[in-house]
Amino acid sequence: MSSTKAPNEQELRIAANQYSSELKAIASKIGELELQLDEHSLVVKTMSPMSDDRKCFRLINGVLVERTVKEVLPALKTNQEGIKTTIEQLTAQYKAKDKEFADFQKKNHIRIASA
Repeated sequence: MSSTKAPNEQELRIAANQYSSELKAIASKIGELELQLDEHSLVVKTMSPMSDDRKCFRLINGVLVERTVKEVLPALKTNQEGIKTTIEQLTAQYKAKDKEFADFQKKNHIRIASA
């Protein structure tokens, strides 16, 4: 009968740990992407004033390829926008998961003890 009622303490602990680990994973990915975004911004800022025909090198799948600024800069800007979009999506996902976790804690009268 107890399985149809409220979950036991161990099930609640497992669920809370799962929420916590999911939040940590999302936060970690956001941090990683923010570092990539900073790197892209720095490179775009550095390359923007350069002439279009200037030679530059780009690492693609582990292979260093010679290109021109004219070829590389649009690709960098596209990647930069893609990273921004992904960060926004992950941030929204994080907020939703955090709210879901807070509701779960409130519903089951759970307090997370800080270690």
